[in-house]
Amino acid sequence: MPKFEEEFETALELDEPRMFRVLLHNDDYTSMDFVVEILTGIFHKTPEEAVQIMLQVHEKGKAVCGIYSFEIAQTKAEQVKQLAKKNEFPLLATIEEDA
Repeated sequence: MPKFEEEFETALELDEPRMFRVLLHNDDYTSMDFVVEILTGIFHKTPEEAVQIMLQVHEKGKAVCGIYSFEIAQTKAEQVKQLAKKNEFPLLATIEEDA
């Protein structure tokens, strides 16, 4: 049986994934120390960055913790929710598409 070799040209277009911001929202019950702990533990911020973001949350009502692909942003927001619930805090993390 003869052997046939065919070459196919395919052009792949790869789009950059859509990115999403993870936001922490201020509330009257979650401690500032816990917010810093969340920022260093889940979002891998330095202690200095964590304090700056925590102060933004406190003063402006919300702040961006990081920008990630959808699945990672969703996972991080869920991790915040679970850790906050475990520690009896109502801390809210949401995601929104990065413009």
